[in-house]
Amino acid sequence: QVRLAESGGASVPAGGSLNLSCVASADSNLCMGWFRQAPGGSRNGIARIDGRTGDTWYVDIVKGRFTISIDTAKNTVYLHMVNLQPADTAMYSCAAQSRRDICRINKFDTWGKGTMVTVPS
Repeated sequence: QVRLAESGGASVPAGGSLNLSCVASADSNLCMGWFRQAPGGSRNGIARIDGRTGDTWYVDIVKGRFTISIDTAKNTVYLHMVNLQPADTAMYSCAAQSRRDICRINKFDTWGKGTMVTVPS
């Protein structure tokens, strides 16, 4: 079972930037993603990348502000975030597939514990 460890969460002012990282303990099957859960809300997928093709997907609300990337040699996925806003405050978790499946945001079955991002209003 792959284990995921996120890092990089912090409190940043509105308009600021942040880089998150997530290391997988084993083969992530080259399909990884990022989810977030705002306080009192549900967990939602925001980005995913297929490490074999480089194909990416983003939810509309982060397009143009967030960039997902992957280092397949290090089993590490990154999330570069710019122009952060209070609405981006959430626990950010990375995701992987325990077995190779279609690389889509609704095909993940493993999540890390998360790293908190806070953007004060």
